Amino acid sequence: MSVVAQVLRSEWTKIRSVRSTVWTLGVAIVVTVALGALISAFTKENFDNMPVRDKINFDPTFVSFAGMGLGQLALIVFGVLVVSNEYSTGMIRTSLAAVPQRGVFLFSKIAIATLLAFVVAMITSFVSFFVGQAMLGDFAASLDDPGVLRAVIGGGLYMTLIAVFSMAVATMLRSPMLALGILMPFFFLISAILGNVPATRKVGQYLPDQAGHKVMQVVTVGDDAPYGPWGGFTIMVLWVAAALVGGYAVLRRRDA
Repeated sequence: MSVVAQVLRSEWTKIRSVRSTVWTLGVAIVVTVALGALISAFTKENFDNMPVRDKINFDPTFVSFAGMGLGQLALIVFGVLVVSNEYSTGMIRTSLAAVPQRGVFLFSKIAIATLLAFVVAMITSFVSFFVGQAMLGDFAASLDDPGVLRAVIGGGLYMTLIAVFSMAVATMLRSPMLALGILMPFFFLISAILGNVPATRKVGQYLPDQAGHKVMQVVTVGDDAPYGPWGGFTIMVLWVAAALVGGYAVLRRRDA
């Protein structure tokens, strides 16, 4: 068995042996699906009372993803824990002693965690869509409608990239508290403020979460973003790539 294969197997064992990381993935599915279903049902009941503008912009696919804003919280925690657990316990010294090739070590850890996050994220996205559309009833969209399948797959990719971005940031910061202390306000406060204040809206459009959201949207009436669904997704990928480069640079230069 090659070194890379051995390290991949080791990282898989680490992830599944830590209950907190496994539980966060379960929470991501439950919270995202449940909240999306609740908001979809609420939207159906109140559709007739919605302003005309909201009816024109109504996107049943995106409504079913309403829980992803909260569900991504669990993916952020998962990404941080996967990396920083070893730093907080001191096991990182043992890991790097066993795998001195730090590039191989980091690649294997992120590859296994990304694959796991991808599977969970895709399941979450498809289940959220089907449950949400069931709740919307006559206002539902079909997977065969133009742009819908792309949006559903995009939802899974978005949540996966959120987890990878969190892993990269945690690699740079090493501390779980510090990483969560930066990521949580960034996604749930700073991004929202920049995206809703007219003076900073154009800046906010290029943040990873706001750009990534575009791939989940089907109806874009009145959307002033200077890019389309895959353009926004590309911006998010660039953010993630930059974070991974930063994480590798820090891991390579610092002692365990």
